[in-house]
Amino acid sequence: MSRSADIDLMFARAVTVEAVVRALAGEGWSLQEPLGISYVVNDDDLFNWQSASSEQAAEVLALVDSPANVNHNVGVCICHSTAETGGQLICHAADRAASSSRRSTGAVSPEHRPSRTWPGI
Repeated sequence: MSRSADIDLMFARAVTVEAVVRALAGEGWSLQEPLGISYVVNDDDLFNWQSASSEQAAEVLALVDSPANVNHNVGVCICHSTAETGGQLICHAADRAASSSRRSTGAVSPEHRPSRTWPGI
């Protein structure tokens, strides 16, 4: 059975993909997929995912966090081997820019607002 969910996190300060991945690693998440690492630098609005070997994790994180890509949405796939699940971690340019004006209000952004209210949510 497959399940899907979107979680929209907004940060009060700029964040790096590496910092988020490092925090998730403490809970068992990693960039390691069965065939290596998947990442994207969305500099053309096409979300062309790329792959790299597991040994290139540091280079991939340096690429997505590089100053040249700060104005682009970037992403990496993350997996949890014990739970046998994973997903895409997409970081929006506004959350990574040092002059980010995005602030968490506790409200759900309009583009992620559910069309239906679920019990307990």
